[in-house]
Amino acid sequence: MRWIGAIILLVGMTAIGFEWARRLSQRSKQIRELTTALQHFEAEVMYGHTPLIHVANRISSTVSSPLSQFFKDFGMRLKEGNHDVQSAWKESIAINWDKTAMKIKEKEALLQFGQTLGQHGRYEQQKYIQLTLTHLRAEEINAREEQLRYERMAKSLGFLGGLLAIIVMI
Repeated sequence: MRWIGAIILLVGMTAIGFEWARRLSQRSKQIRELTTALQHFEAEVMYGHTPLIHVANRISSTVSSPLSQFFKDFGMRLKEGNHDVQSAWKESIAINWDKTAMKIKEKEALLQFGQTLGQHGRYEQQKYIQLTLTHLRAEEINAREEQLRYERMAKSLGFLGGLLAIIVMI
């Protein structure tokens, strides 16, 4: 019976370590995908003169989940007409943020960007998009460095933590 418990503990702790490592790798991937989505957003607004509802729906079909759900929610809130652009953006972030692997710095950059949506002309909006992209690219570099530094350690710590718990229990 003890061995079954020990194996379950070891598998559980190893799974926690692998989940931590997966979140580290997902963070840089999601930031990269978000920068691509914002570049698409910029092109649609600047050159296509596309309404934000249509931009959000197009972007939601080009990015993967959970970012696709964020843009889909943003588009739906705009379509409902009960929200202004800033509150729709903010609420979409609030609802979908926990599903992402991104951290608070990326969230703050997106919230600041959302405060400028619909407030300015196209060229000023382009400057805010570029500023947000600059912040996200810097965070992507940090995320990749963090991934390189901690990914293997997270996997090892999960397994070794499980072994340590088993040894302490025995």
